[in-house]
Amino acid sequence: MRFWILVAVAGLLQAQTQTPAPAGNAQKGKQLFQNYGCYQCHGREAQGGAGTGPRLAPRPIAFAALAKYVRQPTGQMPPYTSKVVSDQDLADIYVFLQSQAQPPAAKDIPLLNN
Repeated sequence: MRFWILVAVAGLLQAQTQTPAPAGNAQKGKQLFQNYGCYQCHGREAQGGAGTGPRLAPRPIAFAALAKYVRQPTGQMPPYTSKVVSDQDLADIYVFLQSQAQPPAAKDIPLLNN
């Protein structure tokens, strides 16, 4: 019983510490995603690709985690400081990522089911 109480408290604390994404514009975010060259590694729809950047959409990681990684990446991605990509531009890109449609399930693609 104690375990479940700890899990519930941890969940509440985590929810409180997650900063919601600032308001943004998906159309502007899509244009910025192209202009900053994000598509070169992550694909035009942020779907990722083999040997390039990971999939970012349709369910991106929390905004705070994405912002931290964009500003101080640990992988091959170059850092995009706030002088390069403003916080508002990053918010617009995030809204674009959130706006991407979920791809169809494999069972719903006729060519894959022949």
